[in-house]
Amino acid sequence: MPRQGKWATRLAWWDGKFRSLLLDLLIASLAVAMPDDPAVWQQWVLIPGNALLFGGLLLRRRFPWIAVLASSAVMVLAGSGDQSMAVVVALYTMAKQRGPVASTWGAVAVVTAAQLTRLALPNLASLWTNGTATALLGLAAMLTGFVGMPTLLGLWLYQRRDLLRSLRERAVQAERERDLLADRAVGAERRRIAREMHDVVAHRVSVISLQAGALTMTATDERTEQVAEVIRVSSSAALSELREMLRALRDDAEHPGGDHAAPTLAGVAELVADSVAAGAEIALEMPDELPETSTAVGRAAYRVVQEALTNAGKHAPGSPVLVSVDTGPDGLAVEVVNARGGGTTVVEGSGYGLIGMRERVTLAGGTLQVGRTAEDGYRVRAEFPVLEPAAAS
Repeated sequence: MPRQGKWATRLAWWDGKFRSLLLDLLIASLAVAMPDDPAVWQQWVLIPGNALLFGGLLLRRRFPWIAVLASSAVMVLAGSGDQSMAVVVALYTMAKQRGPVASTWGAVAVVTAAQLTRLALPNLASLWTNGTATALLGLAAMLTGFVGMPTLLGLWLYQRRDLLRSLRERAVQAERERDLLADRAVGAERRRIAREMHDVVAHRVSVISLQAGALTMTATDERTEQVAEVIRVSSSAALSELREMLRALRDDAEHPGGDHAAPTLAGVAELVADSVAAGAEIALEMPDELPETSTAVGRAAYRVVQEALTNAGKHAPGSPVLVSVDTGPDGLAVEVVNARGGGTTVVEGSGYGLIGMRERVTLAGGTLQVGRTAEDGYRVRAEFPVLEPAAAS
């Protein structure tokens, strides 16, 4: 446990603050006093009484009743107003700690009786014979100052603390409800997207896969059969990945990881081979022994190559493409360069390909560079920092 935590535990009776303990020590020390000329019986009674008063004021935040009873008793026995401030502090503490409850009103009655005993009884005869309005007003003022004011101040602070606590609880509750509503809204939106993807994208990819399979069976030449088979395999893989995305969007707890493995750096070779089988002119430069990478880096590198090859096929169909994977002491570099094409295909794009690539590379801790080459071609280069062991992912 940290040192500050230990002190907070030890000072729990003083609100965890050392200055509160010092303040109570000061108040308890000032309250312990003897009359100017005490009688013998007062000395014998007030010595243990003052000890009890000292302890009661020191622990007033935890046991306010002890402080109230001890200060009232010592004030009456001493027969002077030296302990009046101790009574004020004890009554204020009781009202602040307990609030408007029976124990607080009981303490008010005890202190009022003690003040009346100290002020009124010694002068009862004179008040009876020569009582004046001035004397009664003075007595009422003394009771108001030493009983009413500390009680009202303590009750006000109790209500203020209770109000602040209620406001904090309401703020926490409001924040919790806001987060819950936001989670519900996100969940509803995710389910809506999943439904749209299932109803539109999955259906169309399924149609492509079925048509490609039929074309494979009815192809009149070997080249058409090969291209149709590549389309069928690619569309089937797209359907598998789409199912995993739908599961993730729906938060399917029964299939947290899915049956489809996440793409890795090793999958780049197969990705290039599929594109070559579909008729693309792609050269691949990759070391024989691939380095171990984290899941995020491997996935980002694969997606960069995938998106770059897709863009090259759309914007520069038929142009040669070079895919290179380089490793070094500083990390991993993946580069895709295509020459200038003779035209574009009719396939429309969403315009978010480069944005998605940059987000993936950034989340993996890398940097992305895209732009024209000196030969008017196009280059996509992603660089990732020092490689992390695959086990770390």
